[in-house]
Amino acid sequence: MKKDTHPQYYPKAKVACSCGKVHEIGSTREKMEVEICSACHPFFTGQEKLIDTAGRVEKFKTRRAKAEAHKTARKTKKPAPKSPAPKKKTAKTPRPRSKSTK
Repeated sequence: MKKDTHPQYYPKAKVACSCGKVHEIGSTREKMEVEICSACHPFFTGQEKLIDTAGRVEKFKTRRAKAEAHKTARKTKKPAPKSPAPKKKTAKTPRPRSKSTK
């Protein structure tokens, strides 16, 4: 096997979360920064915490409200009655009959 093919391993690498908690793990990177860790993730804590990037939650809520308003407006509005279109009179030409051979 070739020597020096594997990266350096740090047995006490530090992972810093945005909540302030610092974890020590084994990794090939000496320092890492993360946004969410087990100390602040809603699945582990049981608390609901929305992480909104670029107002996506507000955009979703406004689109949802607009769709609901459109839906209720369609239910209350009665469609206009359709008048039957006048039929065109066409001259019928007799079709030639095929002769059957017996």
